[in-house]
Amino acid sequence: MEKRAIDVAKALARLSELTIFELRGEWRRLHWTPPPMRLSRDLLTRGITYKLQERAYGGLSLATARKLEHANADPQSRGAAKPVQPISLRPGTRLVREWHGVIHMALIHADGIEWRGQRYRSLSLVARKITGARWSGPRFFGLRQRPLVLDSRSRAGEGDGEG
Repeated sequence: MEKRAIDVAKALARLSELTIFELRGEWRRLHWTPPPMRLSRDLLTRGITYKLQERAYGGLSLATARKLEHANADPQSRGAAKPVQPISLRPGTRLVREWHGVIHMALIHADGIEWRGQRYRSLSLVARKITGARWSGPRFFGLRQRPLVLDSRSRAGEGDGEG
């Protein structure tokens, strides 16, 4: 085994013995910046491991770095998902939804949402109370549409059980 590989292996083995505070110091030493807030021990170790290997064996090739930069430059032109516009509901807005034959009305307040006399901090919590499942509140109340995804099963005449 070559010397670089042995040195990296020793450094990686040493990481498992370090405290979280020592890992943060190692991150600062290698990345020249403090680690992101509340980063888990596992992610700290992974980031340090990558940096150690990068220094020993080299980082991304120039061509790969360019490809990543290019891919990041203009996501709209490649059909990537567009960011969802934030929903702004004014206090006093009433949202109505029928669910299993029952009409549900949520009233928007400046400090939360009221449903059946109770206050909630988000529409998703209201949707969870109504459905018993983890729904997106804005989607449950029809403020967002499910994205249209076409695959081989959704094409006309295919996969619909007729044949």
